[in-house]
Amino acid sequence: MSALIHHFVVHRLVVNDDGKLNLIPRNNCLAVTPEIESLAHQINHSFNSKPGKGVGHFSEESNQTEQEGEPNNEAFRTALRDYTRAQDEKVDDLEARFHQFTLTSSDRLIKALADTGTVETGFLIFCQYEFLATQYLMITLLNTRSHVEVNQALELTAREHLDLARMQLAVRIDLTQLAVQPEQKRYISFIKGRMGRKVSDFFMDFIGCEELVDVKQQNRQLVASVDAYLASENLNREEQHQHREEVKSYFKEKIDSGESVSITELSGRLSTEADEQHNFAAFLQSQEATLEESIQPDPAALRQLAKFTGQGGGVSLSFERKLLGDRVHYDPATDTLTIKGLPPNLKDQLVRQSGT
Repeated sequence: MSALIHHFVVHRLVVNDDGKLNLIPRNNCLAVTPEIESLAHQINHSFNSKPGKGVGHFSEESNQTEQEGEPNNEAFRTALRDYTRAQDEKVDDLEARFHQFTLTSSDRLIKALADTGTVETGFLIFCQYEFLATQYLMITLLNTRSHVEVNQALELTAREHLDLARMQLAVRIDLTQLAVQPEQKRYISFIKGRMGRKVSDFFMDFIGCEELVDVKQQNRQLVASVDAYLASENLNREEQHQHREEVKSYFKEKIDSGESVSITELSGRLSTEADEQHNFAAFLQSQEATLEESIQPDPAALRQLAKFTGQGGGVSLSFERKLLGDRVHYDPATDTLTIKGLPPNLKDQLVRQSGT
């Protein structure tokens, strides 16, 4: 199922000869061609696939002002509200309004960068699209990566392409939820940095976003709750594997579509009993689990559902969950792991090292 692209604009952030960030703007919105539709789809897919995203809403209050050139973290929300109001009123120059909104927002992003002493360059993309009857606004800053093409005459040509795999600065706003259910405060999702200060901090200051839910923590807790529920049902190893595969399938569906995981839906697909008193949702209530009803799926949760992994003290291990109790046995009394049937390449290394 493809998305309906309404507007697509790309500007560029560069460092000028004076060492200052400068905006190279595009004069208008790009025509929505099959190539643009494909790119928008790839951007959305790359965003959905990124682990560890945050969820939030526009800040209730702001202590920033635009005095002395400082960015106001409410300014973006005001500009967005003015644009969506024009959209609701179906003005004739809506495309021009969107383009102007991107220019104003780009200028404010540069101010936010200057305010934090951060230098980020690349292509700044604004895309408004509709997917599954939901309106979204995607904003991302992407860099390029070189690649070499070979034509039919076997001539080599160096070209640049947008590096979607290294997308680190991106925010997606659910315009439909913002308009209909703003009180839920989960209409903004964004990519978070991996270590130390979030690389997205200045991006969030520019948007004026306040984080509501730690998506990574919620996903970890959900996976742990699934394990505890399956264990409580006294299922054999094969039955647990089948149910875990169903959970993985559900997670993947939601990641691919960009939708949230619903505890109610997951309970319907996971529960082993028709009795509502013994389903997964009831189990969570009995455990007083602090899980949201709707959780943005983290791709890392798929790996947690599929494998046991761990590292430390110079040892790194990873094996499929279904192997525990079969080829892999754990003895908690002696804290030892026994593996039967080593991978051939590992066995070959061990044999050669031992000299046998």
